[in-house]
Amino acid sequence: MRKSLITAVLAASLFTLAACGNEDEADTAGGHNDADVTFAQEMIPHHQQAIEMAELAESRAGSEEVKELATDIEAAQGPEIETMTGWLESWGEDVPDEGMSGMDHGDMSSDDMTGMMTDDEMADLEATSGAGFDQMFLTMMIEHHEGAIEMAQTEQSDGEFPDAVAMAEEIETTQAEEIQTMQDLLKS
Repeated sequence: MRKSLITAVLAASLFTLAACGNEDEADTAGGHNDADVTFAQEMIPHHQQAIEMAELAESRAGSEEVKELATDIEAAQGPEIETMTGWLESWGEDVPDEGMSGMDHGDMSSDDMTGMMTDDEMADLEATSGAGFDQMFLTMMIEHHEGAIEMAQTEQSDGEFPDAVAMAEEIETTQAEEIQTMQDLLKS
């Protein structure tokens, strides 16, 4: 009987220690959930593609305003990719690789990452310059930003990690402002 009691106490102690260890891990990870992981894993390639599009503007855009907007997009989204990569690494989750932004999106359904351009659309953008590029870039980037805003809103409603929710709020605000700027540029 004494042996059973000692075994039970030992088992309970080990269970308590294991539970405490898991709580500590959750605290260091900042209490994230699946929505946070999905947000980071999907927003990284989404941002990578926006940067690809913005880089094209450097040599192809006809308008200085479009070039400046593209520079702003790169400046905002590059650091966000680094931050989200750090979260995923600290959570022990897969980090999308650099090549994902260039993968074939031609078979993506509307249920996939909203606003992503297909390889054909990216090739069309790359083949254009001047005013035609500006028109195509602005139209495509509006759609791209709308997709990012949708993803950010999902994170705000379903996410748990405070820094991810805060980034999602910032993405929604910044990209909504940029959409307004792009719409204004399309009218001019």
